[in-house]
Amino acid sequence: MHITALFRPVLLLALLFSASLQAENTPPATASRVRVETTKGNFVIELETQRAPLTVANFLEYVKAGHYTDTIFHRVIGNFVVQGGGYDSKSGVEKPTRAGTPNESGNGLSNRRTTVGLARTGDPHSGTAQFYVNLTDNAALDPQPSRWGYAVFGRIVEGMTVVDDIGAVATGSSGKFDRDAPLQPVLIKRIEILK
Repeated sequence: MHITALFRPVLLLALLFSASLQAENTPPATASRVRVETTKGNFVIELETQRAPLTVANFLEYVKAGHYTDTIFHRVIGNFVVQGGGYDSKSGVEKPTRAGTPNESGNGLSNRRTTVGLARTGDPHSGTAQFYVNLTDNAALDPQPSRWGYAVFGRIVEGMTVVDDIGAVATGSSGKFDRDAPLQPVLIKRIEILK
C-alpha cells in the first residue's frame, strides 16, 4: 500500500510529460496565409502546410525573395484556371527560378474550385514558382494510378471574386503568348505573408 502511494506522483509526472510531448507534435490549428495584391484587387491564400509541406516551403521561399513582385497572370482560361507568377511585367521575360519541386499531387487534396496548385511542364517534378487558381472543379488535374497530377497546396479564403474577375478578362494572343493571355495585363503587385 505504501509502495502504491510512491508510484502515484511518478505516474502523474509521466502523464504530464506525455501530454506535453503530444501537444508539441500536434499540427497548428491554422495554416499560414499570404495576401496576393493584384491590379484587380487582393485575395488571400491559406497554405496547406501539413498536406503539401515541400510545395508550401518552395512557394514561401519565392514569396520571401520578392519573386512575385511585378509579375503577371499570363494564362487565363475562363471556367478553368488563372495562372501567373513567372513572367516579369516590364520585360515579359520569365524570371529565373530554382530547381523543380518534388510533386506532392498525391496528398489527398483535389483540384476543386478555389484551390491553388503548382504549375509545371510535362515533367511531374518541374514545378517552380508559377501557380494557378482553379476557377471550377478540375478533377482532370488530380493524380491517377497511371500518371502524376498537379499538386494543390492552398485555397482561396478571401477574395475569390477578385480571382473570378481575373478569370473573366478578355484574352488572346499578346506579346510572346500565342493564346489565353490577358489583352490588358493583370499584374501581381506583390505577395506578402500574413502574421
